[in-house]
Amino acid sequence: MNLRIRMEGVGAESELQSFRMWLLETPEIRQHAKISWVTPPPDPGEMGSGTVETLQLITDNLWQMATFALAYATWRNTRRRAPTVTIEHEGVTVVVEGHDEEAALRITRALTPQQEPRDSS
Repeated sequence: MNLRIRMEGVGAESELQSFRMWLLETPEIRQHAKISWVTPPPDPGEMGSGTVETLQLITDNLWQMATFALAYATWRNTRRRAPTVTIEHEGVTVVVEGHDEEAALRITRALTPQQEPRDSS
């Protein structure tokens, strides 16, 4: 599973670095995920992208998605300002703005595959 996380707004770059450190200090994530920076390619005709880097989290465990969402919500509650956060996974994008109390639940629901109900007959 590959998550990409971007932040926008005042102080977005330092907030993204803070979130990366938070993830690295979360044992369940640190032990089961690879966390790295991804620099987006520049726009055509540009020498650099001009945008803040993207944080990438790679894990092979679906359970880690809920752990990530909980870590995000916990980190978010420690921030005075809440930058706009965009989280992408396999073509699904979740945007969290402000102090969204339901963020962990929304992230988990949006980024985990839905199971088809089984026919019990």
